[in-house]
Amino acid sequence: MDVLSATRVFVQTVDSGSFARAARALDMSGAVVTRQVAALEAHLGARLLNRTTRRMSLTDAGEEFYGRARVILDQVAEAEAAASRGIQRPVGLLRVSAPLSYGISHLAPVLARFRQKHPQLQLDIDLSDRVVDLAHEGVDVALRIATRLAPGIVARRIAPLDVVVCAAPAYLQRRGLPREPGELADHETLSFSYLWAGDEWPFTGPDQRSEAVRVHPVVHSSNGDLLRELAIAGGGVILQPRFIVEQALRSGELVPILESYATFDLSLYAVYLSRQYLPSKVRVFIDFLVEDLEDPTAHVD
Repeated sequence: MDVLSATRVFVQTVDSGSFARAARALDMSGAVVTRQVAALEAHLGARLLNRTTRRMSLTDAGEEFYGRARVILDQVAEAEAAASRGIQRPVGLLRVSAPLSYGISHLAPVLARFRQKHPQLQLDIDLSDRVVDLAHEGVDVALRIATRLAPGIVARRIAPLDVVVCAAPAYLQRRGLPREPGELADHETLSFSYLWAGDEWPFTGPDQRSEAVRVHPVVHSSNGDLLRELAIAGGGVILQPRFIVEQALRSGELVPILESYATFDLSLYAVYLSRQYLPSKVRVFIDFLVEDLEDPTAHVD
């Protein structure tokens, strides 16, 4: 059995989500694909896929093998390209997951500049605010916005992101301008469902004293763009990353409040599977993000 060939078939099967779709992608018969995966499982002495009449899923051993296999196949593709061209260039398909609002508002021009520099790479971009499983879902790089990442996650900090408290002029005229964070408890607030602090908004004053204000949101939402539009319509006070409200602040549709108080630090991180045997397509993408966003940073473990 050609282990490398069978591994390619297995990875394509996982990426495609079914044996039939993998067969079409590989221009093979379904029977050949099934035999290749079965032979690989026999060679490894472990079941890689759970199969039922309706669905297919990775076993624990399958998840582990899939993550490592994708790295190996990427390296093989790069080695083949380097040998044929006499130089080493990143090639193949780069799968990136990114937050929805950030992806729509900021990522497109960055990706366009990246493609100009690396036209030999194809991109598959998934915009979602959920936390993806890189190995299970075949994602090369996940961009995440967070105050900090959990221990053990392999990541690189790309850039800091400002957080702004703001509201529409009409709302402030109706309800008054908060002078201190504690006054927000009596205001209509619009809260992001995934905010790490929940409904206790943290502030640090000019005297460096910290406080957490318990707000009472009239709206919770998992989408920052929706909250921005509600705020523009006079619906209340929001606490959002600047990239979501920047245009509204420039136009005057929203105005910043409590500017002498700091909230919390957010950063954009690039999360990937492993530092060891890092595919060059992942390395050049992360390096490009750091350079393009002009924020030299250190690695985070």
